[in-house]
Amino acid sequence: MENQEIIKKIKNLKGRRNYEEKKASKLGFTSLYAFYEDKILKEKKIREENKKELEQINTDNKLKNIKNSCSCCWLFYFDFNFVYKKYSHST
Repeated sequence: MENQEIIKKIKNLKGRRNYEEKKASKLGFTSLYAFYEDKILKEKKIREENKKELEQINTDNKLKNIKNSCSCCWLFYFDFNFVYKKYSHST
């Protein structure tokens, strides 16, 4: 099954098509389609990793803000998130 997004990108290459084909063959891809398929998968993976990093930073910032308040609130928040994350990852 061919991805329409990849086909559209290949059609829009015009004058850069030869350059991209040489680049794809140099990197070991059998076709321009395979090259762009790999490129899109890498971009999606990078976006997901960035999203996870941002979520981690936001969580850390929330913990820092709560830690500045009283210790009972911070412990409650920490224990709740630890239990929630522990069970959410195992299911």
